[in-house]
Amino acid sequence: MKTRQPLVLTARIAEGDIEAFDRLRQRHFPPDRNVLGAHLTMFHRLPSEYRDTIVETLKSVAAQAETMAAAVNGLRHLGAGVAFLITCPALEDIRARLNTEFVARRGSQDMQTWRLHITIQNNPPRATADALYRDLNASFEPHTIEIDGLDLWNYLGGPWERVAFASFEAGSHDAGQEVAAPTKP
Repeated sequence: MKTRQPLVLTARIAEGDIEAFDRLRQRHFPPDRNVLGAHLTMFHRLPSEYRDTIVETLKSVAAQAETMAAAVNGLRHLGAGVAFLITCPALEDIRARLNTEFVARRGSQDMQTWRLHITIQNNPPRATADALYRDLNASFEPHTIEIDGLDLWNYLGGPWERVAFASFEAGSHDAGQEVAAPTKP
């Protein structure tokens, strides 16, 4: 679906867990393109024309979910970058439900197979990506991270501005809360 101002939906990674990915991203992402913190994108292009409906759907889905553990299973060589592979059946179920809810409102990128990952390097020379993949793979140890909600963002051509957050923790939903200044995810 065409939209004038797309919305991006991400799964919120707990603050203590995201820090290591942010440090790697700061070190290895091209500085001129690194306008965001590390993130786990669920939908790349939802239409802002349906923002209120999307926020209500997120509230409803989040109200039925609990904070969840996601496994960081390994690394993925993107050809022109490196990402961490993530496995989280509970988040995959939420994505599938949202996919059904948003079926008529998805962009073409969101119609492709969804592979959970956190990108820490994008578009360097191939040799640079190869070296980082080898270095990180040599010391990689599987671990878990916590996913505690859903963030909806205005895409501003580079930086993002948070529109809403829906927490997976019972009693702390604040979806629809506006944030005035652009914020890194």
